[in-house]
Amino acid sequence: MPFTRRRFLKTAGAAAGALATPYVMRSSAFAQSNVVNVWTYANFLPQSFIDQFQRDTGVQIRIRLVDDQGAQFNLMAAEAPNPSADLVTIASHRFKQFVSSDLLAPLDTEKLIHWQNVNPVFRESDWISMDGNKWGMPILTGADALCYNTEMVSDEEADSWMIMFDPKFKGQVTYEIQGFFSSLILAMGNDGNMVEYLGNEEKAREVVNAARDMMIEHKDMVRKYVTSGPESQQMFINQEVVAAQAWSGPFAKMIMEGFPLDVNIPKEGGYGFVYNLNLANNSPNAENAYKLLDAILASPEVGTEMVRASGFASTIDGADEALSDLEKRAIAFSPRDLERLIFISSEANDLKWPLIDAAVEQVKAA
Repeated sequence: MPFTRRRFLKTAGAAAGALATPYVMRSSAFAQSNVVNVWTYANFLPQSFIDQFQRDTGVQIRIRLVDDQGAQFNLMAAEAPNPSADLVTIASHRFKQFVSSDLLAPLDTEKLIHWQNVNPVFRESDWISMDGNKWGMPILTGADALCYNTEMVSDEEADSWMIMFDPKFKGQVTYEIQGFFSSLILAMGNDGNMVEYLGNEEKAREVVNAARDMMIEHKDMVRKYVTSGPESQQMFINQEVVAAQAWSGPFAKMIMEGFPLDVNIPKEGGYGFVYNLNLANNSPNAENAYKLLDAILASPEVGTEMVRASGFASTIDGADEALSDLEKRAIAFSPRDLERLIFISSEANDLKWPLIDAAVEQVKAA
């Protein structure tokens, strides 16, 4: 079925309805025997899976949509030590910040019968383990990529992050400010992971401020700053933009639907990441959270549907076997792109994110 504006708006409207649905505030502990509260991104949990899980277990999944890791951190910190969330969705490169602030509980993998169904590349990765514990369950993986309309932008023009500042495309580009910082720092010849600047906060601040100033100087290039994948999708469908920095998933999904779009890693490089479901510290419904996590891992078909719903590649073994050739192409990066891909490191998070989070607000206010 073609990816039409009407179809997209119908999907987006359903997501907006989920976001607007308020929590029922029961008590300071938020505990309810038949509920699990999940903070996650739009389309990460397919509706078919939600419906089946609720029928099989009698446990209601309550979703609160998130679109920004920094905002999620601030909300969890404000609610601590009595969170309303049971499970939260955290990107691999931000684990350390949440763990060091006591916002997460270590994952008891013994409670996950199907834990071994997570691809070992992800379940045994360095970023998932700290202090002898594992801190999340990998579900989806993608990259900070350059997405462009192939009918309006050539492959050569889309081979650099600097397309965001090209006068030819003034008012026809968009990006999520926080998400673009690391890639822009890299494009400016610096270390977007900021590991090089450990022990040198002055240099780190200089690098972040240079990227901040570039964004501010060229604010007139941007049609509109976005905060979510669906928002970027709608701008492409409405032909408001021809290029965007964005997480690869939402745009891979559009390619699956036949939209004239491509996703690449520009010549300056780009950062890969893994999304995880994490148990909130003092989760009010922890046992239900473990039921949900294990249900996701129980069958590769669930991973397949998560790919189709989100556009991100699955971390679950066997999930790609049922995908069509078009779907496999949409989520895969070319050998050239893979050579340019750098996985986001969390090593310098304590240095990096306070600087970037502050710079994001400065760009918005400029």
